[in-house]
Amino acid sequence: MLKGIHPAISPELLKVLAEMGHGDELVLSDAHFPAHQLHQKVIRADGIGVDTLLKGISPLFEFDAYVSAPLIMMQAVEGDTLDPQVEQRYLAAIQSAVEILPNLERIERFAFYERAKQAYAVVVTGETAKYGNIIIKKGVTPLL
Repeated sequence: MLKGIHPAISPELLKVLAEMGHGDELVLSDAHFPAHQLHQKVIRADGIGVDTLLKGISPLFEFDAYVSAPLIMMQAVEGDTLDPQVEQRYLAAIQSAVEILPNLERIERFAFYERAKQAYAVVVTGETAKYGNIIIKKGVTPLL
């Protein structure tokens, strides 16, 4: 175990975060997401909520400042409704580690799937909230 690394961050996820370059995207998916159908690099984080992972990832991860929204979530399908508490939980988890909260946008379900196919990796979590998926885009890490 390393000091300063949230215990929900597995060695495999830590490796992927370190490998990612600026502009790369990581999908944190809910438990129902078709990750293995859409992507070859899938990391399992069963039993861990997306908000918990965001709380662990955010201190280690520079969100892309060169795009309008480095956070992407799925829009509700027509006839469905979103639970606003899901987005609030995710943003609160990120806010706990960053000075400026990154912008979030929502995109249509199949556009989200297409974007997920292009992501660096997909992390399947234990999140059970409907529309509980989020894509985070990595930025340029500032010099220390």
